[in-house]
Amino acid sequence: MCRFEAALKILMISDVYFPRINGVSTSIQTFRHQLVALGHEVVLVAPDYGPTRSDELDVIRIPSRYLVLDPEDRMMQAKRVREMVPALRERRFDLIHIQTPFVAHYTGMVLADRLRLPRVETYHTFFEEYLFHYVPFVPRGWMRALARRFSRTQCNSLDAVVVPSFPMQSVLREYGVTVPLEVIPTGLELQRFAGGEGQAFRRQHGIDAGRPTLVHVGRVAFEKNIDFLLRMLVRVRECIPDVLLVICGEGPSLPHLQRLAVGLGLADNVLFVGYLDRTKGLLDCYCAGDAFVFASRTETQGLVLLEAMALGVPVVSTALMGTRDILSPQRGALVAKEDEAEFAAKAVQVLRDTSLRQRLSEEARAYAREWSAQHMTARMLAFYQRVVGRGTAGRSLIQPNPQERAMQV
Repeated sequence: MCRFEAALKILMISDVYFPRINGVSTSIQTFRHQLVALGHEVVLVAPDYGPTRSDELDVIRIPSRYLVLDPEDRMMQAKRVREMVPALRERRFDLIHIQTPFVAHYTGMVLADRLRLPRVETYHTFFEEYLFHYVPFVPRGWMRALARRFSRTQCNSLDAVVVPSFPMQSVLREYGVTVPLEVIPTGLELQRFAGGEGQAFRRQHGIDAGRPTLVHVGRVAFEKNIDFLLRMLVRVRECIPDVLLVICGEGPSLPHLQRLAVGLGLADNVLFVGYLDRTKGLLDCYCAGDAFVFASRTETQGLVLLEAMALGVPVVSTALMGTRDILSPQRGALVAKEDEAEFAAKAVQVLRDTSLRQRLSEEARAYAREWSAQHMTARMLAFYQRVVGRGTAGRSLIQPNPQERAMQV
């Protein structure tokens, strides 16, 4: 990847970051690693999660409090962010990249105004299919309308927005977002997905070496549609009685899913393993699967699909919203409708057909290499350069890239 003539100074701000494990944290870390490796300066403002965390260089932690509706997350003290303005001004940043739409968005806008910086934001979460899970006492239609209005207002206050997929770009245009929308997926740091010992994971958890095993990795949350996977598993078990589904992750729907598994008679066919270390345990978990299964309706990209593929694990998944960009070529993956019988049939096909699994595994590894972090970071840098070149008055001047222009015709 070529370097730009002058290094950029980028200020990022987010409501979430490691040790909070999710796709936003992964995306931020991946782009930061790549940008710093190319000689650019990237400072991240993020919540403080307490004394157990270990930090990277140039991560500024802000005192934060728990959220009642989602205790995994924290709310930064906005006042403490605003107090940083004099120190941040001395560092002479080129732009601010906001990563999340809560405290980070509003304090990020304040910082942008006071530091006179162009402001961009990544739209990581499909809130229309997300919010009603966490505010169930409000009618679903109202929450969807609120999410659309909320997203439209926030996006149109920016200089430009990054979206991880073309379906998400189309959704925001339908909402009435008029600022430039740049499609830049999060890439994979492929060197991080070069190992994985599936048999080690199986031994650790008492899984027979030859037991047919499906794996799901991700936040255990209602919007991930894991209920569907459990109901689908009932059908798989009719053909393969000893099938096992490993669910890796934690989140607010875990107690519900544990009860559902028992209620469906799947107590011996489902294993919940919680969060795993991304440098070893998670890789082993992926590789323990004969196939990776996924059915989320809300992904703006679906990075876990690429992680599984990079490790050579065949994928069986629905292709909804952002996952369509990854799955449409059907390389290394079988795509199913959100239909329990069809999805189960494809899962059974992969579990039973050794030659199919081998072909999909080889395709998956090759395909994942096309989503390298280096390539996606080059696109992000080109986008940053266009935004910085326009300055703080650039909102009406930044032109859509050729792909978006074609989408608008």
